[in-house]
Amino acid sequence: MHPTFDVFAADLRSQGFDEVVEVTWPPLTVLDTHRHAFAARALLVRGEMWLTARDRTQHLAAGGTFELDAAEPHSERYGDQGATYWVGRRAVP
Repeated sequence: MHPTFDVFAADLRSQGFDEVVEVTWPPLTVLDTHRHAFAARALLVRGEMWLTARDRTQHLAAGGTFELDAAEPHSERYGDQGATYWVGRRAVP
């Protein structure tokens, strides 16, 4: 069982994350290699996804977590039921 969104958000904010949001992707979405201007730490709360970063593909189901450094190249693929995750974002100075 994962924490509530409020508990998750408070924990990440206490660790210096500027923003915590819920992100939902529709079924079978594929995002080719891209980068973000922020570091991210996330908890998958529904569905499944495959995250490819650092030459490794990680399969995540509900309860799984992932972290990405700012500007880290990665790609994402979502399962046949889509996915929802909570993610903290930390801006890079």
